[in-house]
Amino acid sequence: MNTAHKSADIADLVDRLGRGDQDALAELFAFYGDQLRRMVAFRLDQRLNGRVSSSDILQEAYIDALKRVPHFLSKPEMPVGAWLRLIVGQRLIEVHRQHLGAKIRAANQEISLDQPGWLPASSPRLIDHLVGHLTSPSQAAMRNESCAHLEEALRNMDALDREVLALRHFEELSNNEVAEILGITKAAASKRYVRALGRLKDALAAVPGFADSDDTKT
Repeated sequence: MNTAHKSADIADLVDRLGRGDQDALAELFAFYGDQLRRMVAFRLDQRLNGRVSSSDILQEAYIDALKRVPHFLSKPEMPVGAWLRLIVGQRLIEVHRQHLGAKIRAANQEISLDQPGWLPASSPRLIDHLVGHLTSPSQAAMRNESCAHLEEALRNMDALDREVLALRHFEELSNNEVAEILGITKAAASKRYVRALGRLKDALAAVPGFADSDDTKT
């Protein structure tokens, strides 16, 4: 589907939603389904694997969204994709609070994006996704060294750069989608991604043998 057709389809669904057609919300969730599932898979704490399913989170988020349609319609400037991610993000925060309580705060306290209900991409979460495949005994030293290099590189990144990296590289969103979600220009989103990706590649290149791993491509 090209961008023009996609935009027209979304606009039609939002128009139907504004006229009280609740089926339009279900279609919007389906339209953004892959994006939202990637979001949950990336941002759900690994300690909750097996305890909480992505499907349950999205179903609960859909119910939340049904209740908040009037609020969304009162803000015509808000892109519907960003709104759905906000709803899912708020549901994720609630799930983490229910199951982990104060344990989750330490991992995310380094980031503040001034967006209510936003569950940011913490450095530990990014590192988990980058080196999580290094699990064999022979890779233990590589993993430890990788984590140290990555932690330093990610800690030195601007929080918004880190978020752009997560959205583009891990959640597979387009530059236009990232700009829309974060409320920045397309040029700024692109610049931040290139800068963050460059720092990430430099950090990985400093780890002997890491770039040769079959499962690690940046």
